[in-house]
Amino acid sequence: MNYLGHAYLSFGNAEVLCGNMIGDFVKGLDALELYPLGIKKGILLHRKIDDFTDHHCAMNEAKMIFRSIYGLYSGAVVDTLMDHFVANDIALFADEIILQGFVQQVYAQLDKQQQYFPSKFHPYFESMVAHNWLFHYRSEHGVQRSLNGLMRRAKHIKEIDSAFRLLQQNKSELQSYYDVFIRDIISFVKIELEVN
Repeated sequence: MNYLGHAYLSFGNAEVLCGNMIGDFVKGLDALELYPLGIKKGILLHRKIDDFTDHHCAMNEAKMIFRSIYGLYSGAVVDTLMDHFVANDIALFADEIILQGFVQQVYAQLDKQQQYFPSKFHPYFESMVAHNWLFHYRSEHGVQRSLNGLMRRAKHIKEIDSAFRLLQQNKSELQSYYDVFIRDIISFVKIELEVN
């Protein structure tokens, strides 16, 4: 799961959302003590979501589509692509208006908590809002931009066009993996957060 998935899996809790979104930027257990309880819960949830995703059989099958080209980075590629399926999941977001409303609420909730952002997350958030990343996962063009961003951050990924091509060639198969995964991750997180 990438940013949109983590945002959705915060289930409307603003502090959990903040922790969930900054999770990759907070390293170690000692750093957790710097945060309020709700944000700490979100950071820990982010790590649990990542671990669950890394070990889920459907996600491991999805990674195999990309492994021959991207090796260990196939997981990062699949995480990015899964947000495209989240954004187009009518069970989560019935249409573009509902998705846009959701992402604007996410940006507003995060904006109020910027004091808790690690310094390296600030430019990500600014770009996220300026370019409306979370909404644009819905389109293939938006996914392509996200993959280009992944390539810029991952120095060992030399080209990303193959990932987009493989998405297009294997979309129905990836959709089936997503359909299995999303039910399981939602159930897992609801138990973790004690959400009905």
